[in-house]
Amino acid sequence: MTQTMTFRPFGAEHLDAALRLSRAAGWPHRREDWALIAGLSKGVVALDGDSVVATALTTAFGDAAMANMIIVDEAMRGRGLGREIMQRALALAEPLEWRLVATASGLPLYQKLGFVECGRVHQHQAALPALTAPRGVRAATAADLPTLIAMDRAATGADRAALLAQLAGSGQIALAEGKGFAMLRDFGRGQLAGPVVARDEGVARDLLSHLLAGKAGQFMRVDTVQDSGSAPGLSQWLVDIGLPQVDTGIAMRRGSLPPQAGGFHRFALAAQALG
Repeated sequence: MTQTMTFRPFGAEHLDAALRLSRAAGWPHRREDWALIAGLSKGVVALDGDSVVATALTTAFGDAAMANMIIVDEAMRGRGLGREIMQRALALAEPLEWRLVATASGLPLYQKLGFVECGRVHQHQAALPALTAPRGVRAATAADLPTLIAMDRAATGADRAALLAQLAGSGQIALAEGKGFAMLRDFGRGQLAGPVVARDEGVARDLLSHLLAGKAGQFMRVDTVQDSGSAPGLSQWLVDIGLPQVDTGIAMRRGSLPPQAGGFHRFALAAQALG
């Protein structure tokens, strides 16, 4: 690191520079996507002089927290900056369990910081084929939000009420009474379907089919969750309906929460940054 390197709290004034970093890294995030995550998070930027050369955010969800939006300018890599900014970001929260989604290149650093692999995140995206809406699923309303929050917490162990409230105000929600929900919103190159929380894979498929019906030709992304040792499940179904898998991330955690009861499971992420 250079002698001019300084660290500052991530603020709204850093959004444009952060967007430039993520675009240079090939990420699809829009400024609005950065603003959503940053508004729910605390974070750190590294400055080389006046230039933002690295970012790292932490998003606390009660007993769980996500480490996310970890980017180091390509010209600044290999100097220990990634480790330094990660340690500073992790110091901003004290959850029982840290979570993140890693790339293969970031894996060694996160392992050194105490994270262990716990599964895979399969990124599916393409222009949508034609799908038929199933029965037994309806559009959720504001009155359903407490029910969605309870189902999400039963599936994730996290308190994501603020996240779900924000997503509910900017997208669509599908609800299968007592069985699960799914959300859809603008993201990146098109739209993203997630989170998807359901009692079983069949319900998850119905929820997604409800949201995606009538959107043939539109660009869609779904990030599915596969725990270590489990079957491909929803990921294979997405391939079968015409949404190919284009990338795979490594789900990691540090620390642990007690096992969740209630019979709900998370089948797709709100975003790789948000779990």
